Amino acid sequence: MKKWLFLCCYVSPLMLLSQSHTYQISIRDKGALPDGVSNNAAAIQQAINDVHQHGGGTVFVPRGRYATGPIELKSNVTLHIHPEAVLLASIHILDYKQQGKTLPLIRAKDASYVSITGGGLIDGQADYLMVDVFAQLRAGTIQDKEWKEIGNGLRKRPGEASRPKLIELNDCKNVTVKHIRLQNGTSWIQDYRNCDSVAIDSIDVFSNTYWNNDGLDITDSKNVRITNCRINAADDAICLKSENRNSRCENVYIANCVLRSSANAVKLGTASWGGFTNIQIEDIKVYDTYRSVLALEVVDGGVLENVVARRMEGINTGNALLIRLGHRNKDSVYSKLRNVQVYDLTVQVPAGKPDAGYNMEGPLLKYPPGFQRSADNPYESVSPWNHSSIDSAAIVYPHNVFPASITGLPGHYPENIYLENIQIHYAGGGDSTVQYFPLESFKQITEAPTAYPEFSMFGELPAWGLYVRHVKDLRMHNVQLNLQQKDYRIAVLMDDVQQLSMNKLSIPACQALPVMLFHQVKNYKLNNITLPVDKQVGLHIQ
Repeated sequence: MKKWLFLCCYVSPLMLLSQSHTYQISIRDKGALPDGVSNNAAAIQQAINDVHQHGGGTVFVPRGRYATGPIELKSNVTLHIHPEAVLLASIHILDYKQQGKTLPLIRAKDASYVSITGGGLIDGQADYLMVDVFAQLRAGTIQDKEWKEIGNGLRKRPGEASRPKLIELNDCKNVTVKHIRLQNGTSWIQDYRNCDSVAIDSIDVFSNTYWNNDGLDITDSKNVRITNCRINAADDAICLKSENRNSRCENVYIANCVLRSSANAVKLGTASWGGFTNIQIEDIKVYDTYRSVLALEVVDGGVLENVVARRMEGINTGNALLIRLGHRNKDSVYSKLRNVQVYDLTVQVPAGKPDAGYNMEGPLLKYPPGFQRSADNPYESVSPWNHSSIDSAAIVYPHNVFPASITGLPGHYPENIYLENIQIHYAGGGDSTVQYFPLESFKQITEAPTAYPEFSMFGELPAWGLYVRHVKDLRMHNVQLNLQQKDYRIAVLMDDVQQLSMNKLSIPACQALPVMLFHQVKNYKLNNITLPVDKQVGLHIQ
């Protein structure tokens, strides 16, 4: 097996070491009060400006609880938060408003050698801040097109523009964020956007208080290292995004992290305009996560290529692997997905909801609003609606456990996909009375080209283990799909696959026959295939 050599593990030493400056100042010297109430933004900003003007150095946040509104980091400045210090985000939304925009708590723009260190805590105080956000919305002091109140105590969440991020760094170089704790955000916890040379190490993130609070976002940035982090978030734990057709996330290394999410653990996408190149992921542990351990999505016309993932383990997680090429963008540019290697992936998929009981758990799947199944087509395939809006008229979409999936579109194929040492343990228990899509209707499975990419996007599938459609050059070595309880569905469904190699595939148990269905699979090689029945019975080829 040919292996690619990436540059994404290399990071210049310059990004890890700020320029040598000895100037230091405490925010107390500028009048900051550790009473947890007074807004110390002006004092902290004065300290930052002072250090910056002296050519660089360190701004100390000593022991105590310091409330603050938005502050801006400058070049050559390290914000060092003492392990017993807390920066408390203002709970007044108007403190974040500036010229019609909502500022993040900590921001930087076009800065170099900026750092946040020290072991202290940055607390977004989301619950208290959202009380004020709703009060200001009702009073008309601020406006939000996405928010509305619908009575009986129910309300639709305000948009991201009304919910401040904790950290947002734009167009910065040589960034270090190390040994800090972040909690209780109202939106993305941290976003490193269009940055170059970023080191994020040994940080803790805990934020289950509101929707859309991704634990860590990398947007169109390059030469990034994310290591030794613990993240527990209501939305994606670590998410790479690309929002610029002329840019990409490039040379990103993610390793030795423990993740929990009511969405995905590690995701590339959904925003994928430019794409993702040279991404390496290894030694990741995932638990109690609603969606995928690893989700690789390119749906906006970008390119996803040269991705290697090694040694990922998921316990009580809704899905092992999603690889998806879609066409959500409205122009004619189609995405490309190629050169993906996944090694040593072990996942346990339960029958129930993996994040049940967590605050702000992921939304139940629903039928699209207004959907009515045709009497003439009782097995009509539909892409479930997975929005979190609570005022939808849509009804809950019942379903059985979803399989791992690798899918493209007709004529637009994910290419050169290699899977090695994969073990997925499914709870099984698929029940035709819960939701039924018979195997003979597999040609009706929706293509869902513009749907939001998720492992559940095709609705109920007639396979419990692996679903592959519109893929070119898929190689699988030492893959095992385990079923703990009986399931009415087959294990593997492959449809329109060009060049398939399976070596040492093991499916110890499967109730349904055939165990595997190949439809329009061309140029396939099968070696050392272990099925619960003879291969002549267990494999059906159309």
